[in-house]
Amino acid sequence: MTETTFTWFRIAGSMNEIGLSTNGLAELNVNGKTICIALHQGTLYACTQKCPHAGAQLSQGTIDPAGNMVCPLHRYKFSLQNGRNTSGEGYYLVTYPVQNREDGIYIGLKKDGLSALF
Repeated sequence: MTETTFTWFRIAGSMNEIGLSTNGLAELNVNGKTICIALHQGTLYACTQKCPHAGAQLSQGTIDPAGNMVCPLHRYKFSLQNGRNTSGEGYYLVTYPVQNREDGIYIGLKKDGLSALF
């Protein structure tokens, strides 16, 4: 997808403003969508806040050493890079692109209102 496919929303001036908890996760509202922000090995990722299996709040979960979001309810695992389920259940997370720019951190939402899949 081209960059023009997205509308970019500034979520913070710096990483310190995001309010990541000790588990490296935060929940933010971006243009009416609740999004989970994750920090793994210095890289920020963004995905839908609710687990596609049972709707648990992913910001209450963890990130495993391999870079997977781990749901707090049933421990399903999802790749932060592409949203694919890595524990074998067949679900996927909607993911959003994140950009670090000179003036802050941005998340891209598709212009047609649908989510970006990576």
